[in-house]
Amino acid sequence: MKRQDYNAIEVPLPKGGYSQVVALEDFKRLVFVSGQIPADRHDIVASDFPSQARQAWANVDAQLAAAGMSKRDIVKVTIFLSDRSHAMPNRETRQAYLGELRPAMSVVICGIFDESWLLEIEVVAAA
Repeated sequence: MKRQDYNAIEVPLPKGGYSQVVALEDFKRLVFVSGQIPADRHDIVASDFPSQARQAWANVDAQLAAAGMSKRDIVKVTIFLSDRSHAMPNRETRQAYLGELRPAMSVVICGIFDESWLLEIEVVAAA
């Protein structure tokens, strides 16, 4: 698969470790991972944002592994936050998880299905 990231110079540069555009050629599989919640396999949800974010990313990892993929295959991330106050902790946790990977990204502030969830993460992966 050929992957190329783009960031047009006529618009603001991305802040926080993502690309404005991710273009793919010659990929064989495209996987859509539904929004992953911050609960563990026993349905336990931590009360603090960093723990919830780490759990949601761990759930993303588990879903990708079930599909025979890994975070290296992520090309698009959408994160739903329950409150704007979580924006910076979200960025820090996301960057720690993604490392040098720069997928396309959207962050949406919204009401989330369960009031105890502070975020939900969905991804698209390609290989």
